[in-house]
Amino acid sequence: MKEAFIKLHISILLAGITGLFGKLISLNEGLLVWYRMMFASLLFISFLALQKRLKLPPLKEILKISGIGLLLGLHWIFFYGSIKASNISIGVVCFSLTGFFTAFLEPLLNRHSVSFKEVLFSLLTLAGIILIFHFDTRYRLGIGLGIISSALAALFTITNKKIRGREDANTLLLFEMGGGFIGLSFILPFYLYYFPVQTIFPDRSDFIYLLFLASFCTIGLYLLQIQVLNRISAFTVNLSYNLEPLYSILLAMLFFHEAQELNTSFYLDLGLILLSVLLQTYHVLHTNRSRAL
Repeated sequence: MKEAFIKLHISILLAGITGLFGKLISLNEGLLVWYRMMFASLLFISFLALQKRLKLPPLKEILKISGIGLLLGLHWIFFYGSIKASNISIGVVCFSLTGFFTAFLEPLLNRHSVSFKEVLFSLLTLAGIILIFHFDTRYRLGIGLGIISSALAALFTITNKKIRGREDANTLLLFEMGGGFIGLSFILPFYLYYFPVQTIFPDRSDFIYLLFLASFCTIGLYLLQIQVLNRISAFTVNLSYNLEPLYSILLAMLFFHEAQELNTSFYLDLGLILLSVLLQTYHVLHTNRSRAL
């Protein structure tokens, strides 16, 4: 069990590190995500082929999974766009709005009633984002992109949850990465037309960062999560992942000295997000305890 908890926190750390690549990689956000999905697809299909675990679902399912993968790719583009337009801390804080959008979109798409407690907790995060947007005009573009990113992340989570029970996890990851890569391959020429770049090829350092991002922070993260879920409940894992934004912000302050770029409104927002996480944690714990009784 101790080993499982160590793996859990390594996976959270890897998830927290992903935001740092938005600053480390010089390619624009569209190319960054395109290469990430391409490398992840190639590496994972090689891994499954060696393990003799490749499965081909029906064409209709492949198209659905690929569409969800494209949704994930678009979320990543806006997420890294937010980081490049502002900084890592702002991008990660905006990503925390995923819960706000999920609270409204999931009942709408799955046709069940809205949880007013979830909405209330999420509004604390929204209030914090509004504080930064109002008092720190430097990051308004980054915040706008981050809000779109979190809405797309909520849609991905909801649609991915719907299809998860029909296919095994390996098949889902492979065709989401592959489908996202193919989908972005059609979109990228138009993206580069409106946002031209000097080169579409990564330099040596970008290539190394992209390989690390695709192997450790995409495939490795996924494989660790599977191992952890075999030993620890999904409930505990989901609660623990509330630490991810905190890990990202601390790493950004450590490696990029972002504390110097942030003002009081950011820390007020961070306090509201932590309060929201604590209230959500208490609510889930209390609900589960009541059900057990």
